[in-house]
Amino acid sequence: MPETKVHITRHARALHIIMRGEMDHEDAEDVEAAWQAADLAGLPTTAVDLSQVTFADSMLLNALLEARRRHAVDGRELLLLGPFHSAVSRLLAVSGTLEHFTITHADGAVTPRPSPHDCGHTG
Repeated sequence: MPETKVHITRHARALHIIMRGEMDHEDAEDVEAAWQAADLAGLPTTAVDLSQVTFADSMLLNALLEARRRHAVDGRELLLLGPFHSAVSRLLAVSGTLEHFTITHADGAVTPRPSPHDCGHTG
């Protein structure tokens, strides 16, 4: 029996989703179940802990973007919890989606979204 990579914990005002290991298309059903649980709970915040994810592909990226859209429509907040493994950081950076998420580290520090002036262009 395969190990469950997606764990959900409900708190008073937030749903905490912890993802572990390599997240790819084989995990799509579990990830979608997590979003459905978040929608059903309707809590103000969903915190997705990606600090233990060692690999992520377009399935997870698309799922995060869809969760972000669903939360925005409902007026709820989606937080991504890090720090991230280099593979996750690279996926978000290369896809140009990093700036679309609010990222909080396990110690509570919020990573500011980059401004358009921080894109590496000069002059």
